Amino acid sequence: MQTHFTEEDLKKPHIREADRVLRSCVHCGFCNATCPTYQLLGDERDGPRGRIYLMKELLESRDDDDQVTEETRLHLDRCLTCRNCETTCPSGVEYHKLLDIGRAEIERRVPRKASDRALRYGLRKALVDPKRFQALLKLGLTFRPLVPGMLRDKMPPAPVDAGTRPDHKRHARQMLILEGCVQPGLSPNTNAATARVLDRLGIGLTPAPEAGCCGAIDYHLNAQDDGRALMRANIDAWWPHVEAGCEAIVQTASGCGAFVKEYGEMLADDTDYADKAKRISELAKDLAEILRDEDLDSLEVKHSKRLAFHCPCTLQHAQQLSGAVDGVLTRLGFSLTPVQDAHLCCGSAGTYSITQPELATQLRDNKLDALEAGNPEIIVTANIGCQTHLAGAGRTPVRHWIEIVDEALTPATSNEPRATSSP
Repeated sequence: MQTHFTEEDLKKPHIREADRVLRSCVHCGFCNATCPTYQLLGDERDGPRGRIYLMKELLESRDDDDQVTEETRLHLDRCLTCRNCETTCPSGVEYHKLLDIGRAEIERRVPRKASDRALRYGLRKALVDPKRFQALLKLGLTFRPLVPGMLRDKMPPAPVDAGTRPDHKRHARQMLILEGCVQPGLSPNTNAATARVLDRLGIGLTPAPEAGCCGAIDYHLNAQDDGRALMRANIDAWWPHVEAGCEAIVQTASGCGAFVKEYGEMLADDTDYADKAKRISELAKDLAEILRDEDLDSLEVKHSKRLAFHCPCTLQHAQQLSGAVDGVLTRLGFSLTPVQDAHLCCGSAGTYSITQPELATQLRDNKLDALEAGNPEIIVTANIGCQTHLAGAGRTPVRHWIEIVDEALTPATSNEPRATSSP
């Protein structure tokens, strides 16, 4: 794609990056064939190719250009950032990087309405602090009938018993785990189940309580400086353990994992953190990446449930780990039902299901139809956002896949208790 930036424009790092991404696009339109919003709406501007043109026009225009309007933002807001288009693109266009630049620019040029700003600010402040989120969740569960429907659907029907985590110190092999911001409140059993399964494989999870939200929520709601501050705080919390030789930083939410794996790129210009961020990204591993390299025969799994696996976009498109969880579950002997159009987004997409509820609901219902076609007993996934979004429909139970593995393990000789309840 030809661009028309001035030499003065190209002195700005974000314009240089945008120019690089734009010039890699060859207008082929293959991306539209796999774009969830284009399939629903049929509007070129709601597909990747159309949005690329909109962002090109935006970035090449002057600040006083009256063609930059709310309509441009509407089409950028409707993007799920699922990155399906990147998997499809034969030219390797890094669309998500351009989208971050375009969204930041439209935010600067065309301020949002006060109500929209308030919603986004509230989401950032409510979600990124685990203690605050858990307090708000407890309050919401108490007064559930008064909670707006789009938020009520995200709440588990009852608190989850996470059981007991094993003592990590008894193992020579040590890894860290990103506890997350909303997952400890919505599904505390996920990380506890992870600790128990890894314990059976001779791996301990070293706690790092100072670490918190990965930064994705702030960053993708155009509070990028706040997002980078959270990245730096996590790096500071993990770094002593990295220096002590931890093998990996385990991610049980694929959305967080995709984001942490990009710390190195997003802090590349930070002289104080660039090298550390690069190392953190190298150590970040989705749980499936850890398990697929282990001897799983030692787990002695007993199972009977028929599962449908929903592969989150952040796992298959952002991390390029399509088939990783499926492979682990198959090796363990679980029966997986086929899922048509498994590449399409479920509509969760971080806070998208709250800011774009109509589109998100359509995508969720389509995804559930595909997942339920094989009559599974349980739908399993690898991301807390997808889990709560799909479960909000009240149809087939939705769990994190590691919880099902944990519950299927034969009793441990160490007599460690395991949780059996679920949201």
